[in-house]
Amino acid sequence: MGMKKEKMDRYLQFMLMVLAAGAVYPMLYLRTNYQETMLEVFNMTLPQLNTVMSALGIAFTIGYLPSGIIADKFSAKKLVLVSLFGIAAGGFWFAQIPSYTSVIIIYAIWGFSAVLTFWSAHMKVVKMLASKGEEGRFFGILDGGRGVVEAILASVAVFIFARILGSATAIADKRSAMVAVIYLYSIVALVIGILVAVFVKENTSADNEVKEAAENEKFRFSDLGTLFKNKSIFIMAGIIFMSYAVTYTVYYFSGFLQTNVGVGPVAVSTIATVLLWMRPIGGIIGGFIADKFGKAKTVLLTLLCASALLVVISVIPYTSGQTVFCALIFILGFFIYAVRGTYWSLLGDCGVETKITGTAIGFSSLIGYLPEIFVPMISSFMFTAYGDKGGYSGFFISIAIAGAVGAVLLVLFMKVTGKKK
Repeated sequence: MGMKKEKMDRYLQFMLMVLAAGAVYPMLYLRTNYQETMLEVFNMTLPQLNTVMSALGIAFTIGYLPSGIIADKFSAKKLVLVSLFGIAAGGFWFAQIPSYTSVIIIYAIWGFSAVLTFWSAHMKVVKMLASKGEEGRFFGILDGGRGVVEAILASVAVFIFARILGSATAIADKRSAMVAVIYLYSIVALVIGILVAVFVKENTSADNEVKEAAENEKFRFSDLGTLFKNKSIFIMAGIIFMSYAVTYTVYYFSGFLQTNVGVGPVAVSTIATVLLWMRPIGGIIGGFIADKFGKAKTVLLTLLCASALLVVISVIPYTSGQTVFCALIFILGFFIYAVRGTYWSLLGDCGVETKITGTAIGFSSLIGYLPEIFVPMISSFMFTAYGDKGGYSGFFISIAIAGAVGAVLLVLFMKVTGKKK
């Protein structure tokens, strides 16, 4: 009975981490669904909003490595709490429709909350909650579940926004609708923060030895030497870099279908929405396959399939028909989200000590998420050089090559870690 209760406790804590991940990030990207309304209500120009988002991106990149060190120095649970309450507090301030200067400060608070105190901390909690045979599914469900939470919250937010605004065009009505959406996300973050405070334990783990290590061993900066001598961490960071470049292409599928294949705007919006649901499907199924057949093997297979499909949609003639392209995009979406949901499970094969797990996550994130900067540059170069049609083909093929490099790194990873099962 005790074992069953401990298992249920772990699963409850894990689901709260999934909810936390789903609640932290949507506030930062409100512009996705509400850009024009935000500009009007906050009396901002588009360049001003872009400046805020660029600053946020820089804060993210700078914050990854320190977030790992902080997660090893302090309680991961307390850091997650600081993040959720920081998101909520920034949201309640944002709902007052403050000045542009205040908006910059609010986004700074959100950037701090979303990466510096949250990113490595919540990943470390998930890593510790997963037993050896569960790492694939835990990380798959973390990414897929986060996608579900974000999709549900976005649907509720749009419903509230539409009900309040209706057909009104007055700025006061737009303000009321925007404020209601901001309060929704803020209250959700606050409530999840309270649940985390009550139900998540300080040093929880599926492994009693790991739990004891977490209690007895404290991170020291001298431990960084151990991390940087670990070849598998560097290889994993490279795998995430190449894999993330492949997964980033999902943001270009709508434009490709509309510009190159001739799919109408309404149909493209529908396809983009269906693709969002591929995130939980791909992530969760990929995670379970990883636990069954091997984590590195699963990432290798799904990455190769995604890269191959990127080449296929680039070279087949447009006369193949819209149905064929849409079907290929859906299958591609599945493989992309399976890759994204499982590459973090490789951490379990790296032999990293518990006391430097956060730092390992922070370092791998710093390297692994650099495509956020590089991929848009590659796409801009391709579109400038070859126009829209040739640009998409050149872009997808160049990213597929990155996927092939990732596959080579995965083979090397399996060799170094000895995980060939």
